[in-house]
Amino acid sequence: CDCHPVGASGRTCNQTTGQCPCKDGVTGTTCNRCSKGYQQSRSPIAPCIKIPVVDHSLMASGGPEQCSKCKTTTKRINQRKYCKRDFAIQANVLSRETVGSWVRFSIQVVDIFKYGPSKVRRGNDFLWVPMADLACKCPKLRLKSSYLILGNEEIHDGQPGLTADKNSIVIDWKDEWGRRLRKFQRRQRKEWGEEGYEEPSHFTQCLMSIYHNETVSFDIADDDILPS
Repeated sequence: CDCHPVGASGRTCNQTTGQCPCKDGVTGTTCNRCSKGYQQSRSPIAPCIKIPVVDHSLMASGGPEQCSKCKTTTKRINQRKYCKRDFAIQANVLSRETVGSWVRFSIQVVDIFKYGPSKVRRGNDFLWVPMADLACKCPKLRLKSSYLILGNEEIHDGQPGLTADKNSIVIDWKDEWGRRLRKFQRRQRKEWGEEGYEEPSHFTQCLMSIYHNETVSFDIADDDILPS
């Protein structure tokens, strides 16, 4: 039947139609996508939830009472911050579209310094940003611009996808960032090897390398910080 392991409520499908039993808010023959009016969640129990009603007039104000502090104001990137994120990439922003309560950016991945479960590759991909965070410029993304992006992965369209939100680090790209991030990458691989680098427990392993080596960090000049 090839029923989706998360979207389906069972593994037995209708032998005539091939339809799998889907969880609430999930649709498709194999239960691999959310129904209209639903969006992906982080929960494997309820993978699709109803899309909340967004107050666009409130979001447009972007006042301090609605917006919390952004991580984009950070002036240092150390190995701990590198370890806490699922991926670290250089990417060019090509276009954007609204999908429910998310904004989906089409990006071109130029270079990869760390990857998560989806093992992002160079080339075209999507970056998902919560609409509420984007309204607060957390992060602030401009079309036809290049960024260093450190973020996490969530489930989008039934597959792990690159996600950037108010807890992500998004800064204008400079060539020197690549050289500095390679230091983090080499250090982690030196301590744990390729296999350890790819294991789900890479965060703990990555942090362990801090205690085996001198912590490397680099400053980001004030004029390189995206306004919050």
